[in-house]
Amino acid sequence: MSQVDSALVETLLTALGNAYAPYSSHPVAAVMECPDGQQFAGCNVEVAHYKGLCAEASAISAMATAGQRELAKVYVMGPGEHLCTPCGDCRQRIREFATPDTQILVLSREGEVLKTYTMETLLPDAFGPEQLPAR
Repeated sequence: MSQVDSALVETLLTALGNAYAPYSSHPVAAVMECPDGQQFAGCNVEVAHYKGLCAEASAISAMATAGQRELAKVYVMGPGEHLCTPCGDCRQRIREFATPDTQILVLSREGEVLKTYTMETLLPDAFGPEQLPAR
């Protein structure tokens, strides 16, 4: 298995440590990387009514706030050594900004790449902006 850059692992571990997951005890961190190399981190934030914010959504929000609109890579890290893949809602969020070349990498806490997905393998036959009528 391959490893990712140690600076990226530190960014993910910091975000993982800052996750607010008092109800599930399942912290998640994500980093969205744009084609120009800019990276945007996020963590999950749970709330008492159970409609929290996923790490991927948090990072995508930071990316969009900075004016970025395309993903080159998505990195996701969960609390254990098991695969912590994006939920269905986040798969659709990622799809909004992904290209066919976007890589989605699920990492262990040590930065080992557990599995790499393309958008097609993560969300086959996805509905995207191109399915909507032009305005």
